[in-house]
Amino acid sequence: MANPNLAKKSEPTALPGVTTTIAEQIIKARPISSNIEIDKIIGDALSDKEKESLRAKLFLPINLNTASNDELGLFPRISRKMKHEFEECRPYTTIKQFQREIGKYVDNKEVARFEQYVLVPMDLNAASSKAFTSIPGMSCKMVYEFEEYRPYCSMEQFRREIGKCVDDNEVARL
Repeated sequence: MANPNLAKKSEPTALPGVTTTIAEQIIKARPISSNIEIDKIIGDALSDKEKESLRAKLFLPINLNTASNDELGLFPRISRKMKHEFEECRPYTTIKQFQREIGKYVDNKEVARFEQYVLVPMDLNAASSKAFTSIPGMSCKMVYEFEEYRPYCSMEQFRREIGKCVDDNEVARL
């Protein structure tokens, strides 16, 4: 699974249907905030079937607590019933809760597949080191930095402190 905000410049072109132009547009648009934004970048360059195939390989994990119905609709191979279940179980506080709730409707293999595409936001002041390492692209050094500046009183403080370690695009992604 490639995250459009983390993929190296050459990675998107290896994905189904992604031309050099589309890959460049994805890289230029970073940080990308939603799969709807990716869909707009791709536009009419791919058929609906090609877009669905691409989403199975290139997908920005969605926030289970805030994803719109439209964004849930971009989720690879999701039924209307499962979209409803995703929304009905809100708010999610942990990925374990997601596994438990969605596991009532599908088998463990399908829960694991869904899990590739989702995230549950975490409290920066209370999250464990292990929780921080679950963030895609997170290094041990960044986990240390996240913990070093606690407690965070505002998102602006987070941006300022973490911005000392990474560029603005990475701060926006985080």
